[in-house]
Amino acid sequence: VQALREAGYEVIMVNSNPETVSTDYDISDRLYFEPLTREDVLNIIDVEEPLGVIVQFGGQTPLNLAVPLETARVKILGTSPDSIDLAEDRKRFGALLSELGIPCPPNGTARSVEEAVGVANTVGYPVLVRPSYVLGGRAMEIVYNEVSLRNYMARAIIASPEHPILIDRFLEDAIEVDVDALSDGKKSIIGAIMQHIEQAGIHSGDSACCIPPYSLSDSVIETIRNYTFKMTKALNVIGLMNVQYAVKGNDVYVLEVNPRASRTVPFVSKSVGISLAKAAALCMTGKSLEDCGIKGEPKFKHISVKEVVLPFVKFPGTDILLGPEMKSTGEVMGIDSDFGRAFAKSQAAANQTLPQSGSVFISVNDRDKEAIIEIAMELNKLGFQIMATKGTAECLIKAQVPCKTIMKVNEGRPNVVDHVLNKDIQLIINTPLGASSKYDEKSIRRNAIGHSIPVITTIAAAKAAIRGIEAIQKGDMDVQSIQEYHQNIEYTPFK
Repeated sequence: VQALREAGYEVIMVNSNPETVSTDYDISDRLYFEPLTREDVLNIIDVEEPLGVIVQFGGQTPLNLAVPLETARVKILGTSPDSIDLAEDRKRFGALLSELGIPCPPNGTARSVEEAVGVANTVGYPVLVRPSYVLGGRAMEIVYNEVSLRNYMARAIIASPEHPILIDRFLEDAIEVDVDALSDGKKSIIGAIMQHIEQAGIHSGDSACCIPPYSLSDSVIETIRNYTFKMTKALNVIGLMNVQYAVKGNDVYVLEVNPRASRTVPFVSKSVGISLAKAAALCMTGKSLEDCGIKGEPKFKHISVKEVVLPFVKFPGTDILLGPEMKSTGEVMGIDSDFGRAFAKSQAAANQTLPQSGSVFISVNDRDKEAIIEIAMELNKLGFQIMATKGTAECLIKAQVPCKTIMKVNEGRPNVVDHVLNKDIQLIINTPLGASSKYDEKSIRRNAIGHSIPVITTIAAAKAAIRGIEAIQKGDMDVQSIQEYHQNIEYTPFK
């Protein structure tokens, strides 16, 4: 809005959320507090007769209006409604990926329980199931067997009878990657490639992520770049596009493409020193990337880590376990020349300061037992005492990691929760045991949050935390302004 007003346009905002800055009285020339439905928006268009309408900056809701508005002969600025529909329609998009030679996880759609079972048997378990046209990962689940799938479908069909259920093969232990790209219709740049710290399966809005990627190979990064530019061109993107990838080994799969601004745009803009929203808005009015003052693709030496802010302290009794359904209510950023320091800063900003000493309680599921050994060894070297419940403790002791065995909630006293309440534990690493976590696991996590003890629920986040703790222990944390980091950014030519 600000970019367009600076360019001399009168700008009208439609938004029914009074909590956001965009509904402040002095942001736009006129503001309509109306719901984003076809009827309400068309009524406003009848009154205002605008040159065009931008649907890219309000998330999924206005994007869903692109085709209905175009049908009513409204001019949509930026990426065309047909391209938006091409990215949103599962079958059309699958055909486009095949044509471009870009892989995606095996998938299908179902409208009945039996159809779903057939699709899942074809693509292979585990599967990620979700209703189509939902926001924030709502009602999305990872299903490991037919019994769970039948239960899910029975609920989903009642909840959303008019839309098919999307079924994708879930890539276990894959690394998820987000990409924000910007195009003027002729030239494109990648704003940033972000590696998620949590594995695929955690909603992207709940996952910490890092710019640039901290563990991907150069060949994987080059593949991601090539796929992104191919899709930007094929969809004729004008403005912003967000792509979500899953990386398993050296294989790169496209999970989803959104021809719109993603929630990551503010984080990327601050990290790379380019106002992506401003440039995208101007590109939609016909300006080129050069006209927007963009010299090329940004190259930088600093590391930026985005961490999410979760609301669990405000909701006593809720389980803090993350999954495909989004729970976060905000995000913060840590920036430094080293990953460990940037990660530690991001944790402090999210009110989850990593400890420098004390005891770490570890309890992991069987699948994570091998991976936790190395993490426990590292923590031991950093001077932490390790505490664990019987199963995890046996695994660690067998691997010659010094460890104190403590009781589960149902085994007697003093148990894990007693140690949490007594402040004997400074950090908790607890990965869930299957789909329905046991009572004592939920109890541990709830009490930890109530007593401000950091809780880590994935192996990937535990590895990142170790690097953060190492950085804090070295004591070489310093602060620079974001402008100082931006001064060292260089630019490579446009694609």
